[in-house]
Amino acid sequence: MADTVREIERKYEADDDTRLPDLAGVDRVATVVEAGTEDLDAVYYDTSGGRLAADGITLRRRTGGKDAGWHLKLPVAPGVRDEVRAPLSDTPPAELTALVRSRVLDGELIALVRLRTRRTVRVLQDAAGTPLAEVAEDVVSAHRPDGAAGAGKTGAGPAEAHWREIEVELLGDDGAGLLDEVGRVLAAAGVRPASAASKLERALAETGWGRDDASPLTRSGERGAHGSGEAAGKAKSEAEGKVKAKSGVKSKSKGKGKGKGKGKGKGAGKGGKQEPTAGDVVLSYAREQVRVIIELDPAVRRDLPDAVHRMRVATRRLRSAFRSYTKVLDRAATRPIGIELQWLAAELGVERDREVLTARLRAAMAEVPGTLRLGPVDARLRIWSERRRVAARDQVLAVLDGPRYLSLLKTLHAFLAEPPLRKAADRPAPKVVAKAVLKDYARLAGRVEAALEAPAGQERDEALHGARKAAKRTRYAAEAARPALGGAAKKFAKRTKRVQQLLGDHQDSVVARGTLRELATQAQRAGEGGFTFGLLYGREEALAADRERALPDVWKKASRRKHRAALRP
Repeated sequence: MADTVREIERKYEADDDTRLPDLAGVDRVATVVEAGTEDLDAVYYDTSGGRLAADGITLRRRTGGKDAGWHLKLPVAPGVRDEVRAPLSDTPPAELTALVRSRVLDGELIALVRLRTRRTVRVLQDAAGTPLAEVAEDVVSAHRPDGAAGAGKTGAGPAEAHWREIEVELLGDDGAGLLDEVGRVLAAAGVRPASAASKLERALAETGWGRDDASPLTRSGERGAHGSGEAAGKAKSEAEGKVKAKSGVKSKSKGKGKGKGKGKGKGAGKGGKQEPTAGDVVLSYAREQVRVIIELDPAVRRDLPDAVHRMRVATRRLRSAFRSYTKVLDRAATRPIGIELQWLAAELGVERDREVLTARLRAAMAEVPGTLRLGPVDARLRIWSERRRVAARDQVLAVLDGPRYLSLLKTLHAFLAEPPLRKAADRPAPKVVAKAVLKDYARLAGRVEAALEAPAGQERDEALHGARKAAKRTRYAAEAARPALGGAAKKFAKRTKRVQQLLGDHQDSVVARGTLRELATQAQRAGEGGFTFGLLYGREEALAADRERALPDVWKKASRRKHRAALRP
């Protein structure tokens, strides 16, 4: 059984003349305790082209020391990683290889490099003797095993490398300030921060290893942390806010659009500076969504908070981009991918919908006075939710381990490697993306008007749900357009989101009423009575009616002509 340890550390380079300064008195440190020396022997595994290393992930089998076993390190933030551990075995354990499947795909994990480390450990303690941090002085020898990728290649560099380094790792949850203070003392002593993020990165660099099938997620020079832990949930999509002049996206279009490859002309900005093309903008957004899907895979498998929801949102955003930006991306190529994304979103949605619905019903139940809670209503809701949670969890894991999902991941990698761009992809972005956003808006306007005219009841409910989906698509199109349209697109997306949220609350009420009817029926059959569930049903019905009454005013504000005019370049 694998367990997880949050690793927060700083790494520093050292040489033969480096002497560790006295750290007693730094921040809360009262004493420095010698903890002995240990010999560590670690073999690092990766694909032959280093797909894991490309994304800052390490998988190793280590003997020696107090934590011998298999260690998978997933990045959370700079200097922060989650280390997932499993007992020693001869081959990489299945519980760890599953967590890297979205990167490795069906590639083979091989022994890439071996590190032998002589480690001298000191523990920093406070006045009460509580361990605060561990300081390790490491003497490292690295070599590539015979048969490893790059080993024995002409011009590949030396097969071995040697160096010294210092690691300072927190032993508690609170102590970022301590790491900063220790870092300042080390800097004053001439100790430099490490240039490599990990031993593996340095070993591969110093032994001349070359990457030949790097993750397409890093080709734009970006690396995220979505797959690592709850901190990743705070990461915002950089692609929504900016596109750098050189984004690493190269047009594959065979069209002869104007502005293609020129420093001046229609694609040039002030002073002849090249503006991003429509292909740059749309592919940057698409690349971000693919990255989120791939990086959240291990988080979903580890059942981390909100991981399923964020992965589902990324699948929807990517599919929406395919449908909105048909002038940029060839629809014949993206339509089959969109079908598979729709399938994945539906599979993820089972658990997410249960989670949202359970939270909604629990909150509503908490507002019911005790005198009106007749029967074991809380227990019945809990049983209903838990049964579905277990089934949904098992289904999600089966999907992630299945061949259809693996095929989709391969398709996404191939899409990023050779994006199916059309002629418009080479044109300056503002006009192309604005036209796409306004086209989606027109579709949304038609849906809202139809919903407002629909007769009350199921027909209106379905029409409002259709308008909600159109609002979401319009919002996502505007988010993707932000690098080209700036604040106008940001505000447009925000206003559209208000419409989407109102319609979403209405749809959640429709779903909640169906579940409350089901729970009331179960309660009656068990002889418990369904009064409380009927009460909640009535409240949900009133809430839905309130949202319907609010829609005209919310839509009027969001649909003002000046908002659309602001999008036009």
